[in-house]
Amino acid sequence: MELYDVMRTTGAVRRFTDDPLPDDVLERILDNARFAPSGGNRQGVRVIVVRDGPTRERLAELSRPAARRYVAQLAHGESPWNPLRPCGVDDATVAATEPPDAMIAPLTEAPVVLVMCVDLGVVAATDQHLDRIGVISGASVYPFVWNVLLAARNEGFGGVTNTMSIAEEPRVRELLSIPDGYAVAAVVPLGKPVHQVSKLKRKAVEEFVTRERFDGDAF
Repeated sequence: MELYDVMRTTGAVRRFTDDPLPDDVLERILDNARFAPSGGNRQGVRVIVVRDGPTRERLAELSRPAARRYVAQLAHGESPWNPLRPCGVDDATVAATEPPDAMIAPLTEAPVVLVMCVDLGVVAATDQHLDRIGVISGASVYPFVWNVLLAARNEGFGGVTNTMSIAEEPRVRELLSIPDGYAVAAVVPLGKPVHQVSKLKRKAVEEFVTRERFDGDAF
């Protein structure tokens, strides 16, 4: 596919056909994705390819608590899991909330799940002393994650960046024998989409780009 077409049509895929994703195709996806940039070219990404059914079932179950809170907050008009706005929904309501299958099922229905980790020993978190949530270290892993999704789209496959299970990271680390010093950055189910979108809806450039200053003229 042409590059811009891939960029404009790589949406979140949560429903998959029964088609397999062969190892040779997955290797080609990862082989091209590895050229994503990382700080100092230290390439601290580690990927765990999970095909085992029970392991994927466990990852799905570990996603459920965070998904419950996400849906409960949304139902109460809150911004889910927002670091600036603490959860105002009580624990009992969260526990009684059942997330939709679309939030959990991809981890069990996709033919393969990629667990993306990053070596915290090689990231440069230049925002570590700021009085806000840290985001900079993600620059060493999320370009790679996005490259995987772009490459998958180019091969006729798709997936979604799932982060719900990361709320239970200690259990994910135990499940997959992830050593100390590594963070789980994303859990990405990949497969053949039931429906491949041809057009995505996004804000126009002038709605989020300004000249010279945050409050400058629209670009």
